[in-house]
Amino acid sequence: MPDEATPPPDPNHGPSRGPSRRSLGRAAVAVAATPVLAGTWQAVTATAASAAETDGAAAGGAQGRAWTGTWAAAETTAPASDTTAFADQTLRQVVHTSAGGRALRIRLTNRYGTEPLVVGEVRVARSVPGDGTAVVPGTDRAVRFGGRTSVTLAPGTRRWSDPVSLDVPTAADLAVSVYLPQATPADTVHRSAFQRNYVAAGNVAAKPAVEPVRSATSWYFLAGIAVTGAAPGSDAGAGTGSRQAIVAFGDSITDGSATTVGANRRWPDVLARRLRDEAGRPGTGVLNAGIGGNRLLRDPNPPPGSNAERYAPFFGEAGIRRFARDVLDQPAARHVVVLLGINDLGHPGRDAPRDEEVTAADLINGHRSLIRQAHARGLRIHGATVLPVEGDDLGFYTPEREEVRQTVNDWIRTAGEYDGTVDFDAATRDPAHPSRLLAAYDSGDGLHPNDAGMEAMAASIPLRLFT
Repeated sequence: MPDEATPPPDPNHGPSRGPSRRSLGRAAVAVAATPVLAGTWQAVTATAASAAETDGAAAGGAQGRAWTGTWAAAETTAPASDTTAFADQTLRQVVHTSAGGRALRIRLTNRYGTEPLVVGEVRVARSVPGDGTAVVPGTDRAVRFGGRTSVTLAPGTRRWSDPVSLDVPTAADLAVSVYLPQATPADTVHRSAFQRNYVAAGNVAAKPAVEPVRSATSWYFLAGIAVTGAAPGSDAGAGTGSRQAIVAFGDSITDGSATTVGANRRWPDVLARRLRDEAGRPGTGVLNAGIGGNRLLRDPNPPPGSNAERYAPFFGEAGIRRFARDVLDQPAARHVVVLLGINDLGHPGRDAPRDEEVTAADLINGHRSLIRQAHARGLRIHGATVLPVEGDDLGFYTPEREEVRQTVNDWIRTAGEYDGTVDFDAATRDPAHPSRLLAAYDSGDGLHPNDAGMEAMAASIPLRLFT
């Protein structure tokens, strides 16, 4: 079967896409550049998330039940040249849980849609391990929204489902099947899932296995899953006091670039495993809010006429702008680990105008904005040092940018403004050449860690930060 989108070596490379999506009669959603001026981040506050909840029932404050995020994906829009669309088709999308529970809710999203998103049916089941479409017999459940099996989301909105009774183990794969009955451009997407998903003809959401017409390595119209109750197979009291979610907020390194597709070896996945196995906390969710190519300070701003116009919208809104939606709006979020800044350094002159070069003061002010937003909502926020990139294939490194990186990392380590520090730089650098990744951790591009590098990153995180 043909691949719709094989995983790019790095979202920052920018995939080449096909002809204009306007043939579907919908205007492309443009993301405007966010200006960067020292001292202007005070205007970015921890207000309500920018995508409305149409049912007014965010899982984090669910009525009479404690809901905890177990999986999440940060949404972006798509380039105008992207022609991906669905019509009378079922998306069977696979997600990997962190916390377990006895019931779940699913969050659909039409965040960047310009027309209503019509969903004919949604079902959820345990996925049979392996790279395939089959679900575990006896686990298939209908998903309802306000008691109905179909739902329509207005443009710019997200919606949580009704509770679904299903035993959800920790570290399990769930298959979420979404039937789209009418022509639907893929204008709300998480581009680089590093997970194989499937597109099948017709409404086959309830089928135990489907015959795909193509596969994809993106997630569409799916923003989150929350669970409640003790994880199956765990002591009912296990993890008492640890029902919380940790949000990993970052760029392609957090998103999992260069990790093995379908293996769940991103550093947030490994952190979730450590929390279960080493800390005995199956009730702690780890939510991945990484986006390949994301910058802390600016929205995508590809130079006019450049190839970057064909992929930059996948980079998502600036971290200081999306923080409220992708972190503060997560169910039971109590902690956030921030790893952002390398794209602010590397994109100018490549994927963004040269005059968007940043200083250490710019980046530090951006980090302070995130700290203010988190503290205003009672979250503990932990800063992660930026990894080394000398010798990278993308042209990110210059001696001047390295000086900025070192200054920002020194501030993260020593200023005491973050509640805690995670030293990913120290965990991944080559001791003999500290401005480079250790060869054993290098995926091959000098920028993204491989599976072993992700293990080293997660191993360097002090679990005491999350008590």
